[in-house]
Amino acid sequence: MKGPARKPLTGKRLRNLVLNVVTNPFNMIVLISLILLVCLIIIPLLQMIQTTFTLAQSELRRVNGKVGDFTLYYWKQLFASNLSSALLWQPLRNSLLIGIITSAISVPLGALLAWLMVRSDLPCKDFIGMLIIIPYMIPSWCKSMSWLAVFRNERSGTPGFLQGLGLPIPDWLAYGPIAIILVMTLHYYAFSYIMVSSSLRSVNSELEEMGEIQGANKLQILRYITLPLVTPAILSATIMTLSKSVGSFGVAANLGMRIGYFTLATKMHDAINNRQAGLGYAMALLLIIMASGTIFANQRVVGTRKSYETVGGKGTRRTPMSLGKAKIPLLVFLAVFLLLAMVVPMLILVMETFQVSTGRGYGWDNLTLYNWIGEVDPNSRTNHTPGIFRNPVFINALWNTIKLTIISSVITAFSGQFLGYISSRGRGKWYGKTTEQLVFVPYLMPSIAFSAIYLSMWSVPHLKGIVPSLYGTFTVLVLTSVVKHFPFASRAGTANMLQIGVELEEAADIAGASFWRRMGSIVIPLAKQGFISGFMLVFISIAKELDLIILLITPKNRTLSYLAYTYNKDALPQMADAVSVCVLVFVLLSYWIAYKFFGADIGKSWG
Repeated sequence: MKGPARKPLTGKRLRNLVLNVVTNPFNMIVLISLILLVCLIIIPLLQMIQTTFTLAQSELRRVNGKVGDFTLYYWKQLFASNLSSALLWQPLRNSLLIGIITSAISVPLGALLAWLMVRSDLPCKDFIGMLIIIPYMIPSWCKSMSWLAVFRNERSGTPGFLQGLGLPIPDWLAYGPIAIILVMTLHYYAFSYIMVSSSLRSVNSELEEMGEIQGANKLQILRYITLPLVTPAILSATIMTLSKSVGSFGVAANLGMRIGYFTLATKMHDAINNRQAGLGYAMALLLIIMASGTIFANQRVVGTRKSYETVGGKGTRRTPMSLGKAKIPLLVFLAVFLLLAMVVPMLILVMETFQVSTGRGYGWDNLTLYNWIGEVDPNSRTNHTPGIFRNPVFINALWNTIKLTIISSVITAFSGQFLGYISSRGRGKWYGKTTEQLVFVPYLMPSIAFSAIYLSMWSVPHLKGIVPSLYGTFTVLVLTSVVKHFPFASRAGTANMLQIGVELEEAADIAGASFWRRMGSIVIPLAKQGFISGFMLVFISIAKELDLIILLITPKNRTLSYLAYTYNKDALPQMADAVSVCVLVFVLLSYWIAYKFFGADIGKSWG
């Protein structure tokens, strides 16, 4: 039986539809939000794609044609030229190698630690769990600085801790794939720990007890009961770790570029810096395709497994599994692991900031406060940079970091609440689905690839100069930081708005309250706590960001993370370490405030 025929779209009906949108505040919010999302996400991506097929001024000496002509030059150079191996295949192979091995080590390690903390009777679990999670709070590029403080050799010009003790440190250990993989593993194991431990907490221990009653030993219970139940979390952690590590820039740049070991992310950065923008944007698109592919694979694999129900109507009970004689060895292993992986490297990083010359020990003759508060000595050949607290460059970078984090976090948190309101009130409707899909797009892109999109978009004016070029301005840093964090902010906003019953707004509507009155008197007050938590977590994520802004920074708007990167590149390790310590303190203090006063869950913050 056919449904009623759809009425033809007459002029009068079209006018009524337009008036319904214009006069309805909610419809206007939806319309403006969708327009902004398209302009800030889809159009920049399409423009970057167009740039890879458009001939630039810098290539006229190599290619016949005019500026703006259609060309396949960049893609041919990438895939089918004598330079393809150095430009694409070698960096791509390095990226995949790092991503696969990092995932293969960090995910099982994180899963094991999660099981010990959630399901076993290991003593001191609360304290150990806190120590395990701390590496997740520390920026990955900061860990690479710590690695250099320990393993740096003569290639950097200044020896590290072990080289100073007389131990020869080969290049393959100080720099390159092994160093990058180990540093990334020490960052992403905590990422998988958070995901798997969250899944384990939802598993009722009665399932394992039933297996024990049937005579299964501990290994059989782990293999046939616990592991299958947390498989979706492990698969998600594996694929997300692979996606993040393949597109990471900071660690690979600090530990690979000085020996000519390039990944796709660092090669892309190198190409854009050398004014080969079209080539760099083509590499950025490949990064986006790779990251998107792994994320969609995760949804496909996990989404097809429908039989992992672990929470039922009887509630969830957790009975710790006895470790028996393995308890003490496991406790010693954890203590040694945390000591070597976190405490010692960070301590050496801090101590190096007080050294006159790195690698010469910590005797009184080699200790100084110069790197913190020293003044430039005009008669010295070495002390040409003042201590960071007396350095106007550092003060400017600190101020830029504070401005960027506060302004971007406020805008992102507010935007997230509105986007979440649209998604929650539009469940099952076209505009709700469209909003969720558009907001999700930045999540598919590695940070440095997203940075390349905005570099392509805002490096030239638009609409015949009506929209100016934003390159080199503080505004483009804020805009990039806000849009990249839309997925997280929207997810937090949606969860927040779903807790606010629609019946509250319906009752106010019946009582005659306008839309804006309902928003101001009901929705916003009830969403306040979620807004503050979302603000703090976005604040923390932006504060430690390097990959996202590395292509957009100029000397005027540099941040602390970029300053540490440039000091390290300029062979000023003590200065780089001092700035890194400041970032580290800033981030950890922000985490503590977010957790202590606002109950923010750090597991929702991006690493």
